[in-house]
Amino acid sequence: MPAENASVAGNLDDDDYPAFTMGRAADVLGTTPAFLRAVGEAGLIAPLRSEGGHRRYSRHQLRTAARARELVDQGTPIEAACRIISLEDRLDDALRLNREMRQELDGRRADT
Repeated sequence: MPAENASVAGNLDDDDYPAFTMGRAADVLGTTPAFLRAVGEAGLIAPLRSEGGHRRYSRHQLRTAARARELVDQGTPIEAACRIISLEDRLDDALRLNREMRQELDGRRADT
C-alpha cells in the first residue's frame, strides 16, 4: 500500500480526525448546525477549521455532542449540559490517574 493510502487509512481509525462537516455531523446526530454551534460556543467541543474556514468534527466530538443532546432532550439547559459533561470528563480523568498511581504504588510495594 502506498504511503499516501496508508495515511488515509490511518485517519479512518483516528477518533480525533476531523472527518465530518457541520452538515454531516448534524445529520449523524439528528440535530441542527445551530446545536453544534451552541455546544462549541459553550466550550464543550472545539471543531477544527478547514482552509476555507468551515467547521470539521471528529468522531470523539460527535460522541460528546450526542451526550449533550441526550441531556438537552431530557430538559437540561444546554449550558448546564455542557458543564455536566465537562465535569464528568474531569472526574473520569481523575479516576484514571488515581488508578494508575495506585498500580504504580502497588508495583513498588511488590518490588520491596
